[in-house]
Amino acid sequence: MALLLNVVLAWLAYLNRPFVLVQLLLLAGSLLLLQQLLRRWPTLRRLPWSLPLLAGLGLMALLLQLAGQRSGLVQLAAQVCLGWLLLGQLEHRLFRPRLPRAQYQVLVSRLLRPCFFGVVLLQILEALGSLQDLAGLPLGVWFGSPISLGDLTQVLALLYLLLVGMPLPAAWLSTLLKQSLSLSEGSRRALDQILQYGIVVLGLIWALQRLGINQTGLLAIAGGFSVGLGFGIKEVFSNIVSGLWLLIEGSVRPGEVLIHDGEACEVRRLGPRATTLWRSSDNAELVVPNQTFFTTSTTTYTRTDRLRRCTINVAVGRRWGPQQVVALLEEIAASLPEVLAEPPPQARLQEFGLDTYRYSLTVAVGDPLRAGAISAALRLAICRGFADRGMDPPS
Repeated sequence: MALLLNVVLAWLAYLNRPFVLVQLLLLAGSLLLLQQLLRRWPTLRRLPWSLPLLAGLGLMALLLQLAGQRSGLVQLAAQVCLGWLLLGQLEHRLFRPRLPRAQYQVLVSRLLRPCFFGVVLLQILEALGSLQDLAGLPLGVWFGSPISLGDLTQVLALLYLLLVGMPLPAAWLSTLLKQSLSLSEGSRRALDQILQYGIVVLGLIWALQRLGINQTGLLAIAGGFSVGLGFGIKEVFSNIVSGLWLLIEGSVRPGEVLIHDGEACEVRRLGPRATTLWRSSDNAELVVPNQTFFTTSTTTYTRTDRLRRCTINVAVGRRWGPQQVVALLEEIAASLPEVLAEPPPQARLQEFGLDTYRYSLTVAVGDPLRAGAISAALRLAICRGFADRGMDPPS
């Protein structure tokens, strides 16, 4: 702690130098001027403000050099401004047209911009003092191994990159394997999750080795905690094990459609603890613990194919012949574009009644999530078809 305090005091001494104060005042004045211009003329926000700021910083650095003054901080600010401008062009021209909106936002907000600001922070620390000396500051002895600030920062940075930056490369690799091995979309997404988990585990192992932590002592401490924590978080561990087993077995895969609480839902993500389902009826996302699918039976419509059969029961008066009603029901169902032609719609006479005959109409649809909407449209088409032919509406 004393060494870190000495480093901070050295930074303050550096900031108190006259040539540093002059550059800081000029930079602060430039930012205030830019803020006033944007406030007075809001239309300037649509323009790339980095360009005039970059030009102003370049002119400021040139004037300082002509006056025989140092301009290192102004040049650093110009480099940061130029880097921000190039990063914006890279985002909009390279990644935005080629990636889905969700992946683009994650890549920009969690990977590209944090990495950029991390590099800027390192450049500022190098300008204030020796970055190598700062990295060598000891943080004490952890699990029998001395840890320095530089080692800890490297490990945390790598783990962050693995956790945040691996989904996109893993998706590219799983897509390549899908095309090479003719895998299904559900298998590809499951492989995507397995690749991410495997790389994160390898990263954690590397982090322990990089820090030089005594694994024997770590295991001893973990064993002591496991007795007390096992009763409190046993459900968490059960969900994690269930999620890994579901991925390996492939019984519940991302992209599949299954029944949950009586409604068809699509599996959006199979996480380490819980599965995210999307319900089309109200556009809601449900977070269900993995143990639920591991210990209970699940009805799925996409295990082997995505075809789903829907059945509608109708009652028609006895005055209309059964053959006429069967043919009419099949004709109406075949006229809907969302009803599959193969297998064809099939109507059957189910029951005899005193006043009505009961029929069933079975159709096949290609999207299980659209089954409810297609069934509703089919009922309207049946009512309209009966009315057009002067027949009594079915009940």
